[in-house]
Amino acid sequence: MKYGFIVPVYNHGIALKGVVEKLAAYNLPVIIVDDGNDAENKKHIEDIAKSYKDIHLVVHDKNRGKGASIKSGIRKAAEMGLSHVLQIDSDGQHDTARIAYFLEQSEKYPDSVICGYPEYDENAPASRVNGRKFANGWIHIVTLSCDIKDSMIGFRVYPVLPAMKLIQKKRNLPDRMGFDIAILVHLHWSGIPVRSESVKVFYPADGISNFDYVRDNLGISGTYTMLFFGMLLRLPKLLMRKI
Repeated sequence: MKYGFIVPVYNHGIALKGVVEKLAAYNLPVIIVDDGNDAENKKHIEDIAKSYKDIHLVVHDKNRGKGASIKSGIRKAAEMGLSHVLQIDSDGQHDTARIAYFLEQSEKYPDSVICGYPEYDENAPASRVNGRKFANGWIHIVTLSCDIKDSMIGFRVYPVLPAMKLIQKKRNLPDRMGFDIAILVHLHWSGIPVRSESVKVFYPADGISNFDYVRDNLGISGTYTMLFFGMLLRLPKLLMRKI
């Protein structure tokens, strides 16, 4: 098995360095996706790519969204012959100390997605925590399962082949924040096991968020709606799994 990392970046050029520094310790390829960053952030990204070995930079000419970035990263991973990739955000919110454990779990269960679920720090906004509880309740409905403890976290290990096949087959997977939700549910529907493991998530007081409250909430609501109707179409098959 050949492992690597995918790091989507938009307006987190400074924070990215600390993340890549932690990833470099694993001597694995790092795919950085520059999602149409401004000149200042682009300079930070390019400097980081030159400073560490085995960095593979994928550049979007304009901002296309987190989902589009992960799609580009998975395509690049497939081109490179990687079997698995660990996705991690560039803003430094995820506890990198959990990387080794997630990779170990992936090696133990290579056909599974190893998906994080957040352990929040004291700075986590209550609206975020409560919103995630509500959202994950919907995921349990559309999968008829509690396998997925959190569908939105950007800390997870994908087996590349099934993820790539899904991206090629489902051209309408969201390009923005709804992607993390949709790909996880579709993989689960297709029979790919999802194993949930905890990871600490930090919310620094001066952190920068790319979440657009109106646009992204509307997009995510649309994703849940499509998944609900997708569940209804697959209901006989999903129920058969319970027998």
